[in-house]
Amino acid sequence: MQWFLDLLPLSDLSRIELGFWSFPILLGLIFLRAPIGLAMLLCGFGGWYFAMNGNPTPLLAKLKSETYSTFSSYSLTIIPMFLLMGQFATLSGMSTALFKAAESFLGHRRGGVAMAAVGACAGFGAICGSSLATAATMSRVALPELRRYGYSGGFSTATLAAGGTLGILIPPSVILVIYAIITEQNIAKLFLAAFIPGILAAVGYVLTISIYVRLYPDSAGTRQPQPMSERWKALAETWPVLLIFGLVVGGIYAGWFTPTEGSAVGAAGTGLVALVSGNLNWAVFRDSLIGTAKTTAMIFFIVLGAGFYNGFLALSGVPQFMADYVLGQGLSPWVVLIIILFFYLVFGCVMDSLSMILLTVPIFFPVISAMDFGMSPEHVAIWFGILVLIVVEVGLITPPVGMNLFIINAMDRTTPITETYKAVMFFVGSDIVRVAILVAFPAITLFLIP
Repeated sequence: MQWFLDLLPLSDLSRIELGFWSFPILLGLIFLRAPIGLAMLLCGFGGWYFAMNGNPTPLLAKLKSETYSTFSSYSLTIIPMFLLMGQFATLSGMSTALFKAAESFLGHRRGGVAMAAVGACAGFGAICGSSLATAATMSRVALPELRRYGYSGGFSTATLAAGGTLGILIPPSVILVIYAIITEQNIAKLFLAAFIPGILAAVGYVLTISIYVRLYPDSAGTRQPQPMSERWKALAETWPVLLIFGLVVGGIYAGWFTPTEGSAVGAAGTGLVALVSGNLNWAVFRDSLIGTAKTTAMIFFIVLGAGFYNGFLALSGVPQFMADYVLGQGLSPWVVLIIILFFYLVFGCVMDSLSMILLTVPIFFPVISAMDFGMSPEHVAIWFGILVLIVVEVGLITPPVGMNLFIINAMDRTTPITETYKAVMFFVGSDIVRVAILVAFPAITLFLIP
């Protein structure tokens, strides 16, 4: 084997050089359509092997310890629980109740049905925690109504794609859980910090809709206002959402149970609502468990691959080298932050949010933590996490390959995706304005943090 290693240029590289060479190799594997978890696992394996000069013993030891430590983590059990909660929430009819309630109050306004879709996405995101699931579920409910009242195809699909991003911002959020585990932060505090940015996102999208329908009056039709009694009746039917959200999130903040226990309570609660609604039978229950297991396995495999790859990067010294290099340039912390957020915005267009978080946070977080923003380290970590989540979320609706855009387009084959691209840029602009506000005023994000 040694003769083979001697033939490779990698054998003459230092560990830091190996670390930097791993990035183009990883991106090349992703470009070749290799699964992101497998790509990171292969780069981690190869990096460890060459860094140890071809000695397989440390790699085998790492394989044993990393696999056990990853999958025995109690904190990770929150992920399948929140995913199951989202599965049951989809079955229970909560999405329809939320949309009907929002539509009854807003539907008669100009652009009101689209505003109602955004409001329903925000409410469903509070019990789902997945952007793609929120976008797909609300599209099935809201898209027929939008088309029924004369909303243009591009405007309708763009609205639902943008509204879907609220699923990973408004707590509970699977991505925030992953970020909390990576950076060793308090999950409950991150959930709390996401509230105001989540509300700002929904308000920003509503304002964007209001501006869009005034610039393009033919893009939205109107409908008759409903009697007040019908409005209150529709609102009353959303009580399961309010009850479950209040029980899960309120229980976590009140100290009744941990976030992991809260996720189990939420899954049980949404399952009970789905059962009472008559939408949950044994076959559907089995499919929900299988769907949750498949998604959990995918996430855990990405987490394992990221663990190996990030372990190799730590061994190579790349994160510390980057932190020292950036600090040595004398750049303002705010300039460095903006550069990092711009990086997330660009690469978020071609990578999914979970992969971006797992791949980049171990590199960028030490850089941000080493800088002085005039806040405590915990507040910097929480603030940075929310900013990263928002910018990665923007990538989900940024052309040409935003994941939410393809999800919605697959559900509305009659609308050319170019029309969706044109309309969604208004929502991307709203997101960029929101990011700028949260960067300039960190207190907005940290207002609820004790």
